[in-house]
Parts: sequence; C-alpha cells; structure tokens
Amino acid sequence: MDKFDYQYEDGKWTIKEIFQHVIDTERIFMYRCLRIARYDQTPLAGFDQNDYILPSLANKKSIELLLEEYQAVRQNFIVLLKSLSETDLKFVGNANGSNLSARAAAFIILGHELWHIKIIKERYL
Repeated sequence: MDKFDYQYEDGKWTIKEIFQHVIDTERIFMYRCLRIARYDQTPLAGFDQNDYILPSLANKKSIELLLEEYQAVRQNFIVLLKSLSETDLKFVGNANGSNLSARAAAFIILGHELWHIKIIKERYL
C-alpha cells in the first residue's frame, strides 16, 4: 500500500484525502477572503468538508498532481493577499452565520494547514 493511501483507522481520511481537503478548504477560504475584502456583505454559506472528499477522487490522484494543485492554489492566494490593502483586510463580512474579516479568513487557511500537518505527524507517520 502506498503511504499516501494509509488510513490510521477505518472511516478516517487517507493522507491524499487530507491533502485534498487542505487544498479545497484553502480555495473556499480564499474565496471568502476575496468576497469580504471586496466589501461584499452577502452572507456566505458554510460547507460540509465530508461532502467534498468522495467526489474529489483524491485517492486516484498522484501525489505529484496534488502537489501541483496545492502549489497553484497557494500561489494564487499569495498574489491575492499581496493585492489587498490594510483596509480591505479589516473589512468584516459574514460566513457560515458568523462575522469574519478578510484577514481572519487568511489566518484560518494557515492555521488549518498547520493543524492537519500536526495530525499527519501524530497519526500517520
């Protein structure tokens, strides 16, 4: 078995699925960050992370493709952040029924990734 297809327990995601989840979540929060930084006050819907895994077909992807996807999404996010002003980042919108600033959306992305790296180190490696 490929180490990236390992599950530490039945019903838990594989490393590839965790990686895809990190990518998908970054896309969603990047979108939230953009909408809020553009002063859009339309409430943004939440999402169920589990609904995204199966259709992502993460386990059928090569680790190289997942890395390419991750790098593209991260680079896109970095460029977006560079384009935002302090005022843009301070603007507060609504996501999943809660107030959220554009800056908070950006920090959530980074913290979320660090959380999953910790989980992978503790439970998968």
